[in-house]
Amino acid sequence: MSSIPEAEGLYLALLQGVKALMRPDTRLVGVTSGGAWLVERLQKDLGLPGAPGVISSAMHRDDFARRGLSSSAQTALPFDVNGADVLLLDDVLYTGRTIRAVLNELFDFGRPASVRLAVLVDRGGRQLPVAADFAAAQLTLPDAQSLALARSESGAFSFDVQEA
Repeated sequence: MSSIPEAEGLYLALLQGVKALMRPDTRLVGVTSGGAWLVERLQKDLGLPGAPGVISSAMHRDDFARRGLSSSAQTALPFDVNGADVLLLDDVLYTGRTIRAVLNELFDFGRPASVRLAVLVDRGGRQLPVAADFAAAQLTLPDAQSLALARSESGAFSFDVQEA
């Protein structure tokens, strides 16, 4: 197993990567919950006006029957999706199934001009043809482990590794 990188350091790399991906009309959208935490902080650190978007994969998951609705935030997109340049943010990219579900949810709201993806960690193991435009780190973990972003009350990021 690779050692788990420090989440705050990866956030700083993600901030630089997102700056490089930004266009004048880019709208940030975070995948609940880790991506939503990231986009909330990025919106502030980049000095962007308004509220960032938050998107849930719950209604379009292919394992909905097993997982059901999660208690995480629901989709809130405070902009017109039609013609928008959307930059999705998530904490960990693994199989690609969450991103597939999020794209289906996004297209329920309209037809964006483009959709790009930035993540803190790409851990490989793709089951679908999904790739990040920017990943702050690449990490290999056993399939039996999961990696998720955690946030302290002060807003500091860390990683939570669990055995499946």
